[in-house]
Amino acid sequence: MFEQVKHNMETIAGVAIYPILSLLIFFVFFVGLALWVFSYKKEKIEEMSQIPLKDNLIV
Repeated sequence: MFEQVKHNMETIAGVAIYPILSLLIFFVFFVGLALWVFSYKKEKIEEMSQIPLKDNLIV
């Protein structure tokens, strides 16, 4: 079955750019996510971590 898919993909002009583009999008997304996580303020993380422990919940 893979041979049929491979044959069909080889007939598409410029198909080699799709795996490169996918890898680039994947890499940029996770690098951006890592930068966002590591630049987050520790005070805000501490504040958010205390939310489940608060007694005065608004329902």
